[in-house]
Amino acid sequence: MKKVAPLNDAKLHQWYSATYSLRGKRAGATTQVMDSLKDQIAVVTGASSGIGKAIALSLAGQGAEVCLVARRRELLDDAAKQVHALGSRAHACPADLTNDDDVRGLGERFQKEFGHVNILVLCGGAIFHGTLEKASLAEFDLMYRSNVRGHYALIQTMLPLLRKNAGQIVFINSSAGLRSPATTGQFSATQHAFRSIADSLRDEVNALGIRVLSLYPGRTATPRIAKLFEKEGRAYQPDLLMQPEDVAEMVTHSLRLPRTAEVTDISIRPMQKSY
Repeated sequence: MKKVAPLNDAKLHQWYSATYSLRGKRAGATTQVMDSLKDQIAVVTGASSGIGKAIALSLAGQGAEVCLVARRRELLDDAAKQVHALGSRAHACPADLTNDDDVRGLGERFQKEFGHVNILVLCGGAIFHGTLEKASLAEFDLMYRSNVRGHYALIQTMLPLLRKNAGQIVFINSSAGLRSPATTGQFSATQHAFRSIADSLRDEVNALGIRVLSLYPGRTATPRIAKLFEKEGRAYQPDLLMQPEDVAEMVTHSLRLPRTAEVTDISIRPMQKSY
């Protein structure tokens, strides 16, 4: 099988530029039935790399103004440059979601600068694997704070801003949020909790016009998964995995659906099984 090299940042930018330039020239039913994201304020966590970054670039390609949230400022600045190259505005917003003051600061910043938020994408977090007998409780605590509590606190902070324009919330979960194979019990527990929050929130905010989507991707060619393959002693073949852009395309398409419909859950897997 011929191997395909993963997209680097330059190729990724070329792909988005070509894709959205082409779409901008199309006319007809597609542009008439899909909502525009132009000038909408989108907040994306985990936006410094992987799926979160791909979603941020995809939203920017549709004209959204993107607030990039993650811990590492230098990576956020690089992502912001790529958003600017697509013709959209970007804001690097370094924050640690396990720090309540950082979460509170994000809410205050967005209230002051925008007064509302249209899209909130919850992505990223921590992942560790191990048998229940030997798994680290410290790692379990970190996953809970990163994957569950931090995003829960951010939702509470963002809801008043999302209500102003009947916004949309996307939970980037994991296939581990649907099942719990051996050695994934700790991580799966946080992802099942993430799913429960999304389901309950949807029932609470649908009447306000807010849509809530949970997306459950299988293994995707990201730095996090590369490290996981190394830990498992498996050969990492990114060309056999989903690409971050695959997930981003699904998210952006769902967000642009007319408000007569709501997509609640999407499970997406690599086409070929390599693990």
